[in-house]
Amino acid sequence: MLKVNAIQISPNPLQIHLECAPGELHALVGPSGSGKTSVLRTIAGLNNPDTGRIECDKELWFEGDELHGVTKALAPTARSCGFLFQQYALFPHLSALDNVCIPLENSGLAIAERKKIAQDWLIRMGIGELSQRMPHQLSGGQQQRVALARALARQPKVLLLDEPFSAIDAPTRQSLYKTLADLRQDLNIPIVLVTHDLHEADLLADRITVIDQGIGLQTAAPQVLFQKPRNSRVAELVGINNMFEGIFNTGKLSWNDSALLFNVIDKGKIPPNTPVAWVIPADGLSLHAQQTSLSIPAKVMHISSLGQIAVIQLKLNEDAHTITWQASAAEVRRLALEVGATAQIEIDSSKIHIMPLRSINDPRRFTT
Repeated sequence: MLKVNAIQISPNPLQIHLECAPGELHALVGPSGSGKTSVLRTIAGLNNPDTGRIECDKELWFEGDELHGVTKALAPTARSCGFLFQQYALFPHLSALDNVCIPLENSGLAIAERKKIAQDWLIRMGIGELSQRMPHQLSGGQQQRVALARALARQPKVLLLDEPFSAIDAPTRQSLYKTLADLRQDLNIPIVLVTHDLHEADLLADRITVIDQGIGLQTAAPQVLFQKPRNSRVAELVGINNMFEGIFNTGKLSWNDSALLFNVIDKGKIPPNTPVAWVIPADGLSLHAQQTSLSIPAKVMHISSLGQIAVIQLKLNEDAHTITWQASAAEVRRLALEVGATAQIEIDSSKIHIMPLRSINDPRRFTT
């Protein structure tokens, strides 16, 4: 188990708490400069926070508090971390095999044994026949496999991945997703992945932490995060399309600038007549060709086709609110949707999620 509780005051603020169990993949997402890579560097000991505690497999790597200062900080070489950097950081003058041998140099093993271990890892990565090639003779995906083999060669207790798939093409990326999935089962160690790709995080991660300005805003399983963000800033950062504002009053949600009123279940934490943000997930929306007792007339403003998926922008006839709806191309044809046409949209109020309304500069958005 990896446990991280770290606070850095300056020069780059960081306030992060996360746990990652063996065999679990924990993704860190957030805008550029939000502190995602700083979290990895802090775990690896390349940065030391001001206070906090970092523990891996019951071994204490870092500890510090305001009263006593830093009382323990293992050097990076003493922390059992496999770190895959975004640019792979292969030594250009060394072969693939020799690159993988580097972390084994101080292992006490004979050269022949080190080379055997390195070769075994290259074979495991599916590139054993490329062991004598230099980095410039390898494709981007092959270089990444060498870097991953090097990160795992000394059998680390945690694997840290810094946007490892950002510089490779889609087919190679899919192949490496499978490699990573296989490794998760075999290695049974915590894996922390930094990514800017929300689809990637959703696909690979057991849990996701959203980071903004160095602060962890929310940690949750992907399906929870995308349907029930903690506040409006989280919803914005995870790319939720249908986010609106309204007034919540003891079970009733009014939609700003609309006559519509929804019955919404709350846990009793929001005072009466409170301005809130609210979201509706994709499975809370349905579209019909004919009017129903619960439907709202809407005009089709725009249709974007993305392969077999279509994204439809609809404007409610009674006001200026716009709703985004995604469907298969077949569903668009079935409903005879076209720009300028009128459709009937239903909003399932049981799927509405309300949350505190926080502006981007409101520091309370980090904690509630």
